[in-house]
Amino acid sequence: MKWKGQRQSSNVEDRRGQSGPGRGMGGLSPMLLIPLVKLLFSKAGLIIIGIILAISLLTGTNPLTFIGNFFTGGPVQTESSSPYQGTAKDEELAQFSATILASTEDVWSKLLSNYRKPTLVLFTGSVASACGAASSATGPFYCPGDEKLYLDLSFFDEMERRLNAPGDFAQAYVIAHEVGHHVQKLMGITEQMERIRQQVSQTEYNQYSVRLELQADFLAGVWAHHSQEMTQMMERGDLEEALNAAFAIGDDRLQKQSTGRVVPDSFTHGTSEQRIRWFKKGFETGDLNQGDTFNANPL
Repeated sequence: MKWKGQRQSSNVEDRRGQSGPGRGMGGLSPMLLIPLVKLLFSKAGLIIIGIILAISLLTGTNPLTFIGNFFTGGPVQTESSSPYQGTAKDEELAQFSATILASTEDVWSKLLSNYRKPTLVLFTGSVASACGAASSATGPFYCPGDEKLYLDLSFFDEMERRLNAPGDFAQAYVIAHEVGHHVQKLMGITEQMERIRQQVSQTEYNQYSVRLELQADFLAGVWAHHSQEMTQMMERGDLEEALNAAFAIGDDRLQKQSTGRVVPDSFTHGTSEQRIRWFKKGFETGDLNQGDTFNANPL
């Protein structure tokens, strides 16, 4: 891809190197929080706080250190002010991701009058979102609750090494797929899916989930179609990279790799063939009206 020199999105939240969910005051158990709060707001607690502040002023020490030592036996864990220092490859991937996000912003702002730009959160290891806590093992995901995309850049290395799906356009496909879920929220589809979840069995819901994911693949293809018209970023072989990535993360292929057998009732994202076909349809047509996977028969 000819992505270098293109606009980078400012809607990127870099949480790389930060602690994941659960950080707080030393080893303090959550069960102790209520009595601790009561103590702090009691007369004795106010006296203790006054003493701590007086000592802090005299010694020039952060009062949080005293609080941490007093209540937990160790200092309060605070967020490091030092920026994350990634490898040269990490930083290039971060810039690449911001560039692809900018491209999705340009395309979808053109296609949808109500488009709101989502935020891309870069993290390492684990992360907290409005949808709950997640680890890198979860893979990239979109949270409709906060309209953010979450990505640990190490997933791209995982794609290349374990899934045999290398290439920058394969990586762009992953980001565009998650943005596709954001588009689905703006179109009201995500809300419909939540209602359906309450009405059907897990097996039935899995079938709806497959259609949701295939539509996100289609929308990623629509993005690629219009992005190429607008920027000419794609080069020879790029489309094949995306199709190979879609093949690599098909439910049937992943199940065959991990367990040696395929269980269609447990599919949630679609087969390799379906994922390739719907991304390709989006890319070839660029027409949102062609992506109704929920009424397509067969898929």
